[in-house]
Amino acid sequence: MSRQRNRNTEVEMALRRALHAAGLRYRVHRRPLKGVRREADVVFGPARVAVFVDGCFWHGCPLHATWPKRNSDFWRTKIEGNRRRDRDTDERLASAGWLSVRVWEHEDPIEAAARVFALVVTRRAKTNHD
Repeated sequence: MSRQRNRNTEVEMALRRALHAAGLRYRVHRRPLKGVRREADVVFGPARVAVFVDGCFWHGCPLHATWPKRNSDFWRTKIEGNRRRDRDTDERLASAGWLSVRVWEHEDPIEAAARVFALVVTRRAKTNHD
């Protein structure tokens, strides 16, 4: 399992290509908050939007998660821990004024990019009017 890619996955690259094609510019693999060791896959700094591309297995997707039969206690603990960390990350970002967006690996990257695009544009408009 240590050989599983955790950066620049096929799904993440497809999402980034779609976001770039839509005219958005972003940073990749950055920590939105200083002092918090949580890295977002795509970061829109001025709009304060952090995008996380979550794998169905590793993050316990409600539609596609599978629970291994071998070493099941270990894997359940691991995946539930990932879910707790994801919720904690979302809460920390929200309390600092950031919007956390979760994209599942099974989502269509074009649809996910459209969703992210709408959120970023809305957040940018709000910061320009404040």
